[in-house]
Amino acid sequence: MTQTSENVTWLTQEAYNQLKAELEYLSGSARTEIATKIAAAREEGDLKENGGYHAAKEEQGKQELRVRQLTQLLENAKVGEAPSVAEGVVAPGMVVTIAFDGDEDDTTTFLLASREYASAAIETYSPQSPLGSGVNGKKVGEDAEYELPNGRKAAVKILEAKPYTA
Repeated sequence: MTQTSENVTWLTQEAYNQLKAELEYLSGSARTEIATKIAAAREEGDLKENGGYHAAKEEQGKQELRVRQLTQLLENAKVGEAPSVAEGVVAPGMVVTIAFDGDEDDTTTFLLASREYASAAIETYSPQSPLGSGVNGKKVGEDAEYELPNGRKAAVKILEAKPYTA
């Protein structure tokens, strides 16, 4: 599980190993593969209208961005279990259920965790996101407020906060 607390990202050994393996692949054989694609596309002629070349260069840019993200994440990572938080308090690693504007029929449940831990099983919000930072540290029963992209404020009520279990 990935949990962010302050500027530290807590990773289980499994998550750390998985991210490190991805970094090693992207820094090694994936770089070689994309360089080969770029070289092959370059040999096809005019670069202005060479779709294969431009696609390979774009893929290379995305890979290099991911390498930088993983490098930074792993440099600040701590392996082990994050400091425990009492059930009922919203914190990274908790599954949170909220009601929008106090309407207990309009609810959503999500995992508050690093985007590195996002999965299809449950929606994930980063503690740095507007909603994540608005609810982080609140207790069940408390109201929280966060800023929407349009600058307006939205209110939610914390209905439940329990530790995530895979």
